Amino acid sequence: MEFSLQTFLGLGRRAEDLSAEQHRLAVKVKPSFLQYLSYLLNFMSVIAGPCNNFKDYIAFIEGRHTHMKLLEVNWKQRGFQSLPEPSPTGAVIRKLYMTLVSLLLFLTLTKAFPVTCLVDDWFVHKANFLTRLCYLYIVMQASKPKYYFAWTLADAVNNAAGFGFSGVDKNGNFCWDLLSNLNIWKIETATSFKMYLENWNIQTATWLKRVCYERVPWYPTVLTFVLSALWHGVYPGYYFTFLTGTLVTVAARTMRNNYRHYFLSSKALKVAYDVVTWAVTQLAVSYTVAPFVMLAVEPTISLYKTFEWCGGMCRMCQRPCSLGCWVFASLAPFPATGAHTSAPEGRRWLLTELIFQNIPRYGCSLGSPRPFDHSDDTQKTTEEKEPAQKNQEDLP
Repeated sequence: MEFSLQTFLGLGRRAEDLSAEQHRLAVKVKPSFLQYLSYLLNFMSVIAGPCNNFKDYIAFIEGRHTHMKLLEVNWKQRGFQSLPEPSPTGAVIRKLYMTLVSLLLFLTLTKAFPVTCLVDDWFVHKANFLTRLCYLYIVMQASKPKYYFAWTLADAVNNAAGFGFSGVDKNGNFCWDLLSNLNIWKIETATSFKMYLENWNIQTATWLKRVCYERVPWYPTVLTFVLSALWHGVYPGYYFTFLTGTLVTVAARTMRNNYRHYFLSSKALKVAYDVVTWAVTQLAVSYTVAPFVMLAVEPTISLYKTFEWCGGMCRMCQRPCSLGCWVFASLAPFPATGAHTSAPEGRRWLLTELIFQNIPRYGCSLGSPRPFDHSDDTQKTTEEKEPAQKNQEDLP
């Protein structure tokens, strides 16, 4: 699909109709059948990826790859008279070391914290809400090293062959991250859902952005998540994850736009904001991706029931009162007194009240950029002023 799009941009569209990125990727000369098969069946990435574009691959095959990237950063204008030959050795060694660490962590942590713990009787019926939340985070952390291992190893294989040079960083160091699929440090320290998604499965996210998000006229976020689910396969857990991801993405984007600026006035407030948003982001990601790991419907339903389906409330958590009530309803240790005989029943009652109080006021639809407010809103959002401009904070 990526190759078809790039060929269409080069042969079926006028140059003035293309963006700078599309112009860079467009295939303007019809490739030979041999070039097509070579790109399609490239043995370095045919099994585990990563995705790469046709022009970069052909430049690599023809021996122009590194020089082309150096010319893109105006290497000669920096005072150098000749083009160097960057070596991938350091990058390959570093990535192989990371694959070894990831493999050891995966083999160790998954034995101590298997995903089956999330449906154990202790987890479902005996652990309190905060304990379940922390344990969910630990189990999801234990599941991630296998992805780190596979993607980093695939990246190292391409680098060892000389493919993956991306240019020079601001310090003048050669970079070999053109095909990198993740940035582990930024993933583990992400303070927003956007930052997390931008550094996870990078090449697939870029592909989804090009073939779907930038091209569909309606509901780009929803349709991109749907395409991502279809691309991953038929397991029900994938669809639970990407449906939940759509809700979390919209809620996180709205909360960040509405509240972040209040915490930028001082360094202390900014640090406190970063700590809180880091914790919320990591827990939200764990809740969202748990079905992706469990795959089946029954354990997913069981897990979400233990959290009273609080993740599904994200779409209504785009107003101050809704967010506060939702967090309180999710975390508050309700006493087993009065009309509610247990803490889960108390939380479930408050969440139900929250639903019926907010739906009439904010008519929430999945594809709308914000809840529909019947009150007099005189100030329009950026999306209302510029409907053609899409927000690119939500690629899966």
